[in-house]
Amino acid sequence: MILVSGATGNVGRELVRTLVDREVPVRALTRRDGGRIEGAQRVVGDLDHPAGLRPALEGVSGLFLLPGYQDMPGVLAAARDAGVSRVVQLSGGSAGSGDTGNAISAYMIRTEEAVRACGIPWTLLRPYGFMTNALEWAPQLRSGDVVRAPFGGVRVAVIDPADIAAVAATALVEDGHAGRVYALSGPESLLPADRVRVLGEVLGRDLRFEAQPDDEAWAEMTARMPEAYVRAFFDFYVDGSLDESRVLPTVRDVTGRPPRTFADWARAHADAFR
Repeated sequence: MILVSGATGNVGRELVRTLVDREVPVRALTRRDGGRIEGAQRVVGDLDHPAGLRPALEGVSGLFLLPGYQDMPGVLAAARDAGVSRVVQLSGGSAGSGDTGNAISAYMIRTEEAVRACGIPWTLLRPYGFMTNALEWAPQLRSGDVVRAPFGGVRVAVIDPADIAAVAATALVEDGHAGRVYALSGPESLLPADRVRVLGEVLGRDLRFEAQPDDEAWAEMTARMPEAYVRAFFDFYVDGSLDESRVLPTVRDVTGRPPRTFADWARAHADAFR
């Protein structure tokens, strides 16, 4: 039995689907009861309260975890006590920097430290930016043909969460992945304008990208998230502390197939932009 945390999120949803397709028993952990999840046993639990996870962990051999919870050592201790024998931890590329002054890197680093110390065989996944981040543009594209967004000069080899899930599933059910740190990218290094162009081709529309000036982006972002996280993003993408432009072979090496292109993802999610 595999327990998937964040089972209705970008990666968790895809991981549940992948494991079900592989005929692996799946238990989907969510914070609240929201009905049936196809092919999986849904359980309610909160990683911020590890003492309450015992029923969800009963009979579980593999555990997929999201990063950043307050008591990751407690979660992992509960997993160890329940007999979990494999942990796959979602993290991020900035965890490799060691920079605890960056708020995003800091919680990734703390999470990875807890996993390495937990006594359960582990695999760490450090994906680049998600293709699903383009869904943030959907409101603009439902009302016009212009996407206005920050960090217009930053190339990222964005990855489909389904490919992250494919790597996670392999590490959870196959041998040979313990102690590995997998950096994961998509197959193309793209500017935001490139992604907007691809969306336009898929939607049959003449779309245009406009880069937000940094001061405008700062004001907009601080209105909807803590300033420490905005500073972290500016550190990554304005100061250049994080480079996610390089195309990596990891998805193909682990799963035996190439990662999906942004055009593949856009075709699958085109209705979200109409």
